[in-house]
Amino acid sequence: MNENVAEFLRRLILKTPLCEMKTILKAWDFLSDDQLQTIKFKQKKESLAQEVILLCEEKCASIDDVALLDIAYTQVLRHQKLWNVFQMSKEPGEDVDLFDMRQFQSSFKKILRRALKNVTVSFRVDEKSAMWIRVAWGTQHSQPNQYKPTFVVYYPQTPYAFISSCHLKSTVPLLHQALKVASKYQHIMQMVLKSRHLDSLKAIAFGEYNQTFENQDSTMLLQEGSLGLDMNLDPNVVHENREEKERVHRVTQETFGAYPQPQLEFAQYKLETKFKSNRSEGILADRKEPLRCLIKFSSPHLLEALKSLAPAGIADAPLSPLLTCIPRKKMNYFKITDK
Repeated sequence: MNENVAEFLRRLILKTPLCEMKTILKAWDFLSDDQLQTIKFKQKKESLAQEVILLCEEKCASIDDVALLDIAYTQVLRHQKLWNVFQMSKEPGEDVDLFDMRQFQSSFKKILRRALKNVTVSFRVDEKSAMWIRVAWGTQHSQPNQYKPTFVVYYPQTPYAFISSCHLKSTVPLLHQALKVASKYQHIMQMVLKSRHLDSLKAIAFGEYNQTFENQDSTMLLQEGSLGLDMNLDPNVVHENREEKERVHRVTQETFGAYPQPQLEFAQYKLETKFKSNRSEGILADRKEPLRCLIKFSSPHLLEALKSLAPAGIADAPLSPLLTCIPRKKMNYFKITDK
């Protein structure tokens, strides 16, 4: 094992949280169970890294082996990356081809290596049959940078791929070409949907979140405890509050459903409009450029936060469709312009 491989491995171990270390090394499936049992996980990371390096030296670990460890690390800690969603398509009338794993991998590598001499390509299939691809980019005159790879998660027999940020923008068209050819599609388009929560992006893209609203009886009575009502209040006030809370609850369920929402961290709205007035006076009236503004909503769990606004009394029900249509439209970037 040369110095570059050892240093790459050392840095991977050092950035891995101790609480996930054993899980990731086991998922790597490079070291045997007996070797894993010899590792002292309760020690300083630097010492632990040296211990793992010695074990890997015994097995002559290569850069490709350590790249697979990087994939295992990213699979477990996938929420640390920002993922972009891409949708591929065929020409009208074309059938979906049967997926061949070996052919896909061979074709993907061939496209990249035909255009770029120095590139490291690694594949790993997870328990959900998703193809994880790691590409470390070099140039015609420099070796691949193993510390800034691009990750692609592709689900066979579907037109969707999820791609992490690529630090070399010039390689993006090449990556898209390799993905199209290997998966036998003709076109690829970036959707205006991104998040750190890969599983939620997949649920939105595939429409896998529960879209069947529970049947709600419009006259359903909620438990008085859930309404938070004081029984010593005037009965007329209690009745009015209950009716309003029932209405808000019903509208919220009809809008969002009774299921957990996909987890997104933000939604962005760009507004572009021109000033309109019958009066031809003032600075804005003479302005030829449109007025522009940017509004961004952010939260650790944006859709659940939006769902709770009306029941909490912070907003009226129903909310604006611009806020509630995110999963249905498969977007969290919007541009609003004059019709």
